[in-house]
Amino acid sequence: MYIVGIIALVLLVLSVPIGIALGAASAVYIFIDPLLEPNVIFRAFFNFIGRYSLMAIPLFIFAGFLMERTGLVAQLFRFADALVGWMPGGFGIATVLACVMFAAISGSSVAMAAAMSLIAIPEMLKRGYPPWLASGIVAASGGIAMLIPPSIILILYGIVTETSIVRLFFAGVVPGICLAVSNIVAMLALAWYLKLPRGKLDLREAARSGKVAIPALGMPVVILGGLYGGLFTPTEAAAAACGYALLYGVITGRGEFIRELLPTTCRALNLSAVVLFLVGSVGVFQFLAANLYWPQIVTKAVVSIGLTPIGFIFMFMIAALFLGMFLDGVAIVLLTMPVVYPIADALKIDPVHLGIMLTIAVEMSVVTPPVGLNLFAVSSTSKIPITQVTRGAIPFFTTDAIVLLLVIFFPILSLWLPDVLITDVFNK
Repeated sequence: MYIVGIIALVLLVLSVPIGIALGAASAVYIFIDPLLEPNVIFRAFFNFIGRYSLMAIPLFIFAGFLMERTGLVAQLFRFADALVGWMPGGFGIATVLACVMFAAISGSSVAMAAAMSLIAIPEMLKRGYPPWLASGIVAASGGIAMLIPPSIILILYGIVTETSIVRLFFAGVVPGICLAVSNIVAMLALAWYLKLPRGKLDLREAARSGKVAIPALGMPVVILGGLYGGLFTPTEAAAAACGYALLYGVITGRGEFIRELLPTTCRALNLSAVVLFLVGSVGVFQFLAANLYWPQIVTKAVVSIGLTPIGFIFMFMIAALFLGMFLDGVAIVLLTMPVVYPIADALKIDPVHLGIMLTIAVEMSVVTPPVGLNLFAVSSTSKIPITQVTRGAIPFFTTDAIVLLLVIFFPILSLWLPDVLITDVFNK
């Protein structure tokens, strides 16, 4: 265990990507252990990424990029602006609502932050929003994609821990809405303090933009309706989302959309390859850990300390937030769960509740320097210095922390909806 940890830590300090560092450290141990054959590295890698449910990740990533390319994201944003633009800080609130609606389609936080940077930040700057606030609200609200279904983080958590992905999806709805509401409240307070301008309520414009946004609003209905109705598995829902976006693009964009399809596909493939390589590397580590009984050893040691479940949760959340300063959310989930999940199971912590708490912590980590991915995505897209983006994200990070505490102390926030909906479907 120490050999793997030391090698991985050294490689990370040398700026080696986390997937390569973890895979190389595990491979070195396997090579020097006489009881393990080297060819198990390849078997473990491909067996782990060959799972059917894992196909949902590249498909949802592709669907998100297609949404951006076809203009469906812009439709959602204009509709949200028409609904709430008349409120104090209305354009910032519209950004939060658009992120929530886009989250119900994509599940990729970085993709959402980059897309909304192009659409929302220039308009907010024109309306007198300070650059730090315009960029901060986009960076923070982009993280909501990790919690609102479909969520790449929840899919990975479900695969690693063998927890129902459908239950995890529904469990993320209420906390995700709480995060959105907390961001809106913070935006209202900042708008009042900074005396930001507000637009005018135009019911005709709201109706017109709502009509135009019907195709964009239809995709969440297809995805969540199919999941709730038992028509789709998460992977089939992801394929349906891609088919929906492709059909819309061909009908509305015709030749221009077809010409842009290959570059869009390449972007999705690049991001998917990074995620799947990391997943495969964790598969090798998980194989090694299982064969050497590392989770059982760690679980026994932690349980012997006498930690209460709530004490363990707080320790893990602090550790996850700390790791978020250096690793992305996918790496945090895949690195911690093989060891942490058996401990949580021994302490009788509900796996769905644990998944939602971890996802909120990961969502907060996308705006924590030095490796806050959304900070860099927004800064590089908008050309606003990363120090200002970080400053703008601080108020929303604080409200997200309040939501995390509520979910920790009130598990019903994450467990109520899946219990109601899945029980209802089962009874049908």
